[in-house]
Amino acid sequence: MQHTKRTENAEIRYIQNNNGPTLGYSVGSGVKIIERDGLFFKDLNKNGELDPYEDWRLSPEERARDLASKMTVEQIAGLMLYSRHQAVPAASTGWFSATYGGKTYEDSGVKPWELTDEQLQFLARDHVRHILVTTVESPEVAAKWNNLVQAFAEGEGLGIPANNSSDPRHGSDSSSEFNAGSGGKISMWPETLGLAATFDPDVTKKFGEVASKEYRALGLSTALSPQIDIATDPRWFRFNGTFGEDSALAADMARAYVDGFQTSEGEREIRDGWGYDSVNAMVKHWPGGGSGEGGRDAHYGCGKYAVYPGDNFAEHLIPFTEGAFKLSGKTGKAAAVMPYYTISSGQDQANGEEVGNSYNSYLIKDLLRGRFGYDGVVCTDWMITADESPEKDSFLSGKPWGVEHLSVAERHYKLLLAGVDQFGGNNEAAPVLEAYEMGVREYGEPFMRRRFEESAVRLLLNMFRLGLFENPYLDPESSARVVGNPDFMKEGYEAQLKSVVLLKNKNRVLPLQPGLKVYIPKRYTPAGTDWFGNPTPESLEYPVNLDIVSKYFTVAERPEDADAGLVFIASPKSGKGYSREDAEQGGNGYVPISLQYRTYTAEHARGMSLAGDPRPGDVLNRSYKGKSVTPENTSDLDAVLETRKLMNGKPVIVSLQLSNPTVVEEFESEADAIVADFGVQAQAIMEIITGAVEPSGLLPLQMPANMKTVEEQLEDVAHDMECHVDTEGQIYDFGFGLNWNGPIDDERTRKYRKRRNAHA
Repeated sequence: MQHTKRTENAEIRYIQNNNGPTLGYSVGSGVKIIERDGLFFKDLNKNGELDPYEDWRLSPEERARDLASKMTVEQIAGLMLYSRHQAVPAASTGWFSATYGGKTYEDSGVKPWELTDEQLQFLARDHVRHILVTTVESPEVAAKWNNLVQAFAEGEGLGIPANNSSDPRHGSDSSSEFNAGSGGKISMWPETLGLAATFDPDVTKKFGEVASKEYRALGLSTALSPQIDIATDPRWFRFNGTFGEDSALAADMARAYVDGFQTSEGEREIRDGWGYDSVNAMVKHWPGGGSGEGGRDAHYGCGKYAVYPGDNFAEHLIPFTEGAFKLSGKTGKAAAVMPYYTISSGQDQANGEEVGNSYNSYLIKDLLRGRFGYDGVVCTDWMITADESPEKDSFLSGKPWGVEHLSVAERHYKLLLAGVDQFGGNNEAAPVLEAYEMGVREYGEPFMRRRFEESAVRLLLNMFRLGLFENPYLDPESSARVVGNPDFMKEGYEAQLKSVVLLKNKNRVLPLQPGLKVYIPKRYTPAGTDWFGNPTPESLEYPVNLDIVSKYFTVAERPEDADAGLVFIASPKSGKGYSREDAEQGGNGYVPISLQYRTYTAEHARGMSLAGDPRPGDVLNRSYKGKSVTPENTSDLDAVLETRKLMNGKPVIVSLQLSNPTVVEEFESEADAIVADFGVQAQAIMEIITGAVEPSGLLPLQMPANMKTVEEQLEDVAHDMECHVDTEGQIYDFGFGLNWNGPIDDERTRKYRKRRNAHA
């Protein structure tokens, strides 16, 4: 059976095979249909023959090997590229900007799903087939854009489809680079740390099952997630993107997440668990990025070193080796792995190299591929082959840590020899081709051809297994029905409720009776900069949508008219651990990262850092001992303390959004109740506070008693801090949480606390 469907600028024809896949192809691509034995196949290379890679009856492995053998070196080089971030439509300014016919989107008059100049260039000239998508205007626009991309790719060369991908996009907050696609019409779930707070891998698996269907409806076939680093340093600003600090919990959550994303069932399965609902999971970041010295992050030159003072490197591998690489489902293991930017200091047992993880042959070839037998795709993190910026706190700097002295092409060559398949954030094939020629000169053409084909097979497998070669096209109307449908929204919201943690409930002040009058102080945010370095304005505004609150309570403008105070705050935000001002004044530039709200002076920090950059003119000793830092949201503490005074003995409830472990000692005694969340909708907080839902979340982290214990803990070791003890005698340790009857003690707490204690 054959039918044709026209979407904007792309006429798609469909042919149904009996007991086989539906073929979808663009009328304008030049692709013809071949019939054999009553079955239909796409002639993707337009040679009039049924080549093995076009024969859907063969295994993905056979097809991938055949296609790789037919590809030119230039085409394989393009397959190895992973594009820079692409917004649909493109922004006119900033990081995601691009042009249409040389004009901005607003000035061009094009439809929002049209391809940008940059996209047309990297698809045709550089043979890019892996595209990172961020924001999309709507599911319909995403589907139409996907169809244009696929039609263009299908008409080029061997007809290889695009493998579009996304960072996490199901959170309720799109304020950070790592979930820049969040928001819009899609089901909303807790952040990754919130999934961990449910202590229920079934919730995380359900998320994967729902999210994968929404991804495929958006034209996305690879997820640049989950982030399964164990966050063993509490100051790391990517803590919120992880499953917490516990390796056993992280491994179980990683397995559930990947199984949910990758597994297709029933008529949606093609073979071996892969199929039309499957999304390749790219787990990150091998071998774990959660132990940056002083909590600094390796997106910045100041945070390039991961350290292991507790000699605990092996535990950081557990979420990979026991979780993402040992799935319960038929797909077996995560389709792809992304190493982190960090230099895992002192861990190269073969060559003693101090280079970024992707560049390290021991970590990739010997450990990941050799010892643990991982044969999936290894893709670098973004921009590691680009040149570094002079500013050590620049987010948009290249991140060639440890190989700064090499040329861009030499960096690509080193990555190839280390066992890497793909280069994140690179649109240009030229450096890859130059690296190929370097290999030819050193090892000969046959060696480099084999090396390229080896990566090509891995990359193509992740397309063949998902059915992209048979039909990469979408029905925009169907996409609109799937993405963010009521059932998916309900699943996500129920997970949000399960992720909220009740930390304190003095005299059982919660739940509050609906309809009471509550006073909510405005939240002050001083002018500053975001993680990209862009300026952010000063603001004084309500921290929550009062229309939502009003569905549960009466909002009182004056505290004396209220029955209770409700204060919304977030974890302290004190920066990157580096100060240009300190460097300009003759210091080394390094300052503390604080988890308390008041100004913090690092009296207990190391006098000599464990790692530093030996290059002339750089900083070898990165100690910040004796230096001070004040978090930008110190006013959050003021809001709690002032509300306590204003309420004059009436209850004060604190809603704390946790992105990191937080020193609550400064305000805990002044709060009657504390409700912690990891990125949920305001409605979920209201339903917990009013008792519509009983809290069931548990801390997937330790809450430190003070900054002294933070400084004295070891960056690579979990569960090694003194925890806060509140006025009710409760210890805010891993696995702690309250319900209406008191501390939760159930199968979840017994399972993971027992594992932790056994490991200790």
